[in-house]
Amino acid sequence: MKRLPLILLAVFVPVLLSSGLQPSDRSDWLLENLLVFIAVPLLVLSFKRFPFSKTSYVCIFAFLCIHELGAHYAYSNVPYHRWFGIEDAGRNHFDRFVHFLYGLLIAYPMREIFLRITDVKGFWGYFLPLDLVMSTSMLYELIEWAAAEVFGGDLGQAFLGSQGDPWDAHKDMALASLGALVTMILVAIVHVRSQRDFAREFIESLRIKQPEPGE
Repeated sequence: MKRLPLILLAVFVPVLLSSGLQPSDRSDWLLENLLVFIAVPLLVLSFKRFPFSKTSYVCIFAFLCIHELGAHYAYSNVPYHRWFGIEDAGRNHFDRFVHFLYGLLIAYPMREIFLRITDVKGFWGYFLPLDLVMSTSMLYELIEWAAAEVFGGDLGQAFLGSQGDPWDAHKDMALASLGALVTMILVAIVHVRSQRDFAREFIESLRIKQPEPGE
């Protein structure tokens, strides 16, 4: 278990460094990686006290690597059309793809946090990770908006990445939510088949534990 996170970290560091070699826009690259510079050290520092499962570490690693691709080119300029021989339809959808992957890949580690720290069970073990993905997606859109207002110009627009779509933030949040929903449904299906008490625990989690309201 201890070896896998170290291997993933050893692979990610060169990915991060190579992403920073002659990026499309150095300032945008720094902005895109601001949260990465915070999240990765936190994962390292919390490893002994709260190590994630192998599945969670792989999910986080995969998302960060794909994010570095977007940071290198600037999300709206990732040339996936050329790579896969896809006809250019006008808008670059790589950012939408990554928002979907955020929900798909990060919902599982979020679920693990809820299960192991707050000891949630049943329905709440599936709803709360979905809810957290939705709320953090909203917070990120607010960060993008604030950065666009503060920096303005080409840098602000590059980081915002709306590409002229007035509903870009709404679509990004919807795709992240969809990704998280897919993951939670898949996890629930696995548990339905593997846990005999799944239905009982699910129903019990919705039962009122304290009939009378508090003060």
